[in-house]
Amino acid sequence: MKDFTQLADLASERLGGKVLEANDEFFAPKENLLKESQPVFLEGKYTDRGKWMDGWETRRRRTPGHDWCMIRLGLPGFLRGAVVDTSFFTGNYPEQVSLEACDLGGPPYRNEKKRLASTATKWSELVPQTPVKGDAQNPVAIRHHDRFTHVRLRIYPDGGVARLRLYGEAVPDKKLFSRPEIDLAAVENGGAVLASSDQFYGAPRNMLMPGRARNMGDGWETKRRRGPGFDWVILKLGAPGVIRRVEVDTAHFKGNFPESCSLEMCYAEGAKHDGFAAAPHAWKEILPRTKLRANHRHLLRVAQNAGPASHVRFNINPDGGISRLRIYGRAERVKLRVSTLDRFNRLAPAEARKALLACCGAKKWVDLMLQQRPFPDLQYALDTADKTCAALERKDWLEAFRHHPPIGEKRAQESQSVTARNWSIAEQSTAQQAPPERLAALAAANAAYQAKFGHVFLICATGKTTDDILRNLLERMKNDKESELSVAAEEHRKITRLRLEKLLAP
Repeated sequence: MKDFTQLADLASERLGGKVLEANDEFFAPKENLLKESQPVFLEGKYTDRGKWMDGWETRRRRTPGHDWCMIRLGLPGFLRGAVVDTSFFTGNYPEQVSLEACDLGGPPYRNEKKRLASTATKWSELVPQTPVKGDAQNPVAIRHHDRFTHVRLRIYPDGGVARLRLYGEAVPDKKLFSRPEIDLAAVENGGAVLASSDQFYGAPRNMLMPGRARNMGDGWETKRRRGPGFDWVILKLGAPGVIRRVEVDTAHFKGNFPESCSLEMCYAEGAKHDGFAAAPHAWKEILPRTKLRANHRHLLRVAQNAGPASHVRFNINPDGGISRLRIYGRAERVKLRVSTLDRFNRLAPAEARKALLACCGAKKWVDLMLQQRPFPDLQYALDTADKTCAALERKDWLEAFRHHPPIGEKRAQESQSVTARNWSIAEQSTAQQAPPERLAALAAANAAYQAKFGHVFLICATGKTTDDILRNLLERMKNDKESELSVAAEEHRKITRLRLEKLLAP
């Protein structure tokens, strides 16, 4: 199963998720889609409409089109993945599914259904039309950086889906973070599980859910450890904050509670979720190893003046179960610690795209870079840029070249942003200081080069004189078209790397 299933199901009934409307639910009601329980199959059970199924099932479609249902998320937020569960639907599952989402602001959502049906509402494609298997989980990742409140599931052309899980991170009202103290790790406040050592009996995300646990299955429980070591879970806090106290609840865990626990913190806001556990971080212990009791709420003070935290690592010794974990503190934005890279990681997708286009005009390069956001550090971003350049094809490079003016000129074939234009001027500043006759010679050589190769002459001009550039241009005129494209692409890679460093460096 995909890593995103560590996150909370933002559409779950326990968080307030609701199926609002479906165009058809002849065989089985739409409300089954968001049931928290696993789907079941009851042999021989029928209704007056046919076989009883634990899911949403539409009638057999005899006309063109497809079926759909509309879902309100229990918590607005960023969606990272979905599971389209077709358990027990074997000859009656859809061939394909797709997912779209929109943001209606709120809650509350006034005129909700009317707004969802309106052509003025902007829907974003989360998952394109995708084949699914019958009696299977069908996990699919979602790569989108916008906040959403509602989701539309489409099934093609008809059939049944047992459950729909929409995993992600909640985005609460910003006013919440102005309170003197909140639970920084609560799922409704944006807390999320990034990794754990084990979750054999119960998922660690259960610890972050609202209210007290209903039973032993509503917590995080690991298998019995038969060797050295201990179990752990890493959490991303909903907002960076100063931790004041923690609550460790072992409710319902009586013969299987941990002997003790400890808590560590670090500040790594903007770090990538994937691989966070394996990456080096400056962990600081704020709660030393502390004895625990069975079926008990432990209210524990932590070390003060430890500074702000964005992530915590909760350790249990050696194994066992925890029903709830609360990390109480004051949310705060650490302005002095927010780097240029952090600010870039938080940009809206449209703004991030605009910034990256100034570095490289190839849309494919920009799309691939956006998929890798957020960048944990500058070096990772630069290395990713190099790898992404290696994935470009001829048409992509030619698109990128069109966003650069010829050496000695100011206007490119394609329009440039103000940032890109200023960078071009700075990169050519040394060459521009040459006498008029040398600039004229360079312009003539540029024209000859473009006539032969069909694209602008590209060189990483930073620090190079007009004579350096002219000598390089005349030497490269001896190349064939394919060889020269490779040389120009490598020069563009250098330019892109320098520009990205300017964009992201402190």
